[in-house]
Amino acid sequence: MAAERIYGLHAVRAILTKRPAAVVRLTVQAGREDQRLKDILLLAKQAGLAVEVKPAASLSDLTGGAPHQGVIAEVTPALALDEDALMEGVGARLEAGQAPFVLVLDGVQDPHNLGACLRTADAAGVDFVIAPRDRATGLTPVVRKVAAGAAESTPFVQVTNLARTLREIKDLGVWLVGTSDNAQKSFYQADMKGALGIVMGAEGTGLRRLTRELSDTEVVLPMLGAVESLNVSVATGIVLYEALRQRAS
Repeated sequence: MAAERIYGLHAVRAILTKRPAAVVRLTVQAGREDQRLKDILLLAKQAGLAVEVKPAASLSDLTGGAPHQGVIAEVTPALALDEDALMEGVGARLEAGQAPFVLVLDGVQDPHNLGACLRTADAAGVDFVIAPRDRATGLTPVVRKVAAGAAESTPFVQVTNLARTLREIKDLGVWLVGTSDNAQKSFYQADMKGALGIVMGAEGTGLRRLTRELSDTEVVLPMLGAVESLNVSVATGIVLYEALRQRAS
């Protein structure tokens, strides 16, 4: 599998901490000596990695002009999990007496949104993030950078048939809470304490019909101002933290 470039201090630190063996090459910016970069160089030394030092312009060429914060790692990319791994993981948590906490993203296509959703999911303690393989973004370098390390710590599952996967986790006892502008109930009124899947729709179009029909209940985020909707990553963060508040109590 071809290596991909991961860049940015948080993303590179995460890969060196969690999967140092996956790093093929590490390149840092000449003349940069701040503590965060020194921490990365220490991790590289501990992993036995050689470090290339190049001018900032050379790093920008490697990232196509994207902000790199002075560090780029070429890595063997982590593969997304599949349906079998998801079912095994959810089942294991239920057998252990734990309540699985799942985020379902129905067709998020903007890598910045997926990265932000992964970062928030990690912070909120989500066990799995599920997305369809088709018509949705995967774990790209941009996603990893925006996720600031969460792409390495939060299990990301890409499934061939999202509707079938939702049916299967429902059969295990996971309660699906879908978000919709047309719902009659506020998300504050939903019970999100048990085995839970939060289902968020794509940018602009929201949930697809079948995904909406498979949700056990639908909720809406109250909109009191002039704007009609929120960015999907912002809305995801709000709902996940309401779920976290309920589950912590």
